[in-house]
Amino acid sequence: METLISSRTPQAVFAIQHPSDVAAVRRAGQKLADTLGYGETRAGQLALIITEAATNILKHAGAGDIHVGPAQSASGVGIDVLAMDKGPGIVDLAYSLVDGVSTAGTAGTGLGALRRLSDEFDVFSEHGKGSVFFMRLWRDEPPPDPCGLEVGALWTPMAGEEECGDGWAVACTAGGASLLAADGLGHGPEAARAANAAIGAIEQRPAAEAGALMQAAHEALRITRGAAMATARLDYASDELRFAGVGNIAGCVIGADGARRSLVSHNGIVGHNMRKVQEFALPFPPESLCILHSDGIQTQWDLDRYPGLEGRSPALIAAVLMRDYIRRRDDALVLVVRRHGVRR
Repeated sequence: METLISSRTPQAVFAIQHPSDVAAVRRAGQKLADTLGYGETRAGQLALIITEAATNILKHAGAGDIHVGPAQSASGVGIDVLAMDKGPGIVDLAYSLVDGVSTAGTAGTGLGALRRLSDEFDVFSEHGKGSVFFMRLWRDEPPPDPCGLEVGALWTPMAGEEECGDGWAVACTAGGASLLAADGLGHGPEAARAANAAIGAIEQRPAAEAGALMQAAHEALRITRGAAMATARLDYASDELRFAGVGNIAGCVIGADGARRSLVSHNGIVGHNMRKVQEFALPFPPESLCILHSDGIQTQWDLDRYPGLEGRSPALIAAVLMRDYIRRRDDALVLVVRRHGVRR
């Protein structure tokens, strides 16, 4: 069993600032649903989810963003919708999700509809700081999770660029999983070419140990401008994550007990000047988190500043870190992976 999800799958980002923006996101969702073979009923549900999420942003926050793309999951064909804003937040979230409740003089069915229509739903909101909603709609009834991991990733190019030079991948194999995050030097098409070459290495060697995968990527990136990169191999039998890093990809592991351990990278450029590859082993039992991000994200973030966020969906964690810590003068990437259950 081998499955891979990565930044090769498209992810569209829409700024929601005017009622006309709602239709643009809905059209993009319909196009993706058609491409993935959704039936009329499921495509209609997706349209309602997008409409309610975008309308909620306009009514309560004034402006925000919506991300729409294929589900970041190995379980089956699905579509993820992520809505984020920096509005006033929700004082009583549980109460607001009850049908009929409204603070904007409406029928109060929007948030409740989001939860009902979605196959998977999660939300994180802080009073005065904004909200993030995650909705997933499967095309068909998905089979049992073959991977044992929950993945959430956001990546975006620097302003003015169409291609993102940051990339990521997660490969699930028998007995474990491999992670990769890459930041192609600079930005634009050549940086994106380097990141894609790194993803090609994990496609070729999905079960490789972290150090071996780094070496394979080093060879693959010789014809590119090179990249900063982090690789990791999760072994289910030993409950261990082995990490290797070269360059300025930052990372940490957060255990089920909340303990945080930083992941150490060495100086160098994968593909050109990679002097040392060293693996570090850390405990990674069920419910542990691994967070990797490029230098397009500031490093002073702390999940303790967001009570309750650590236990939410990885997509929400990635969205909050992107929303609050993006530098905006470079490509940016956040990859969050949580391990579920015990797999042998």
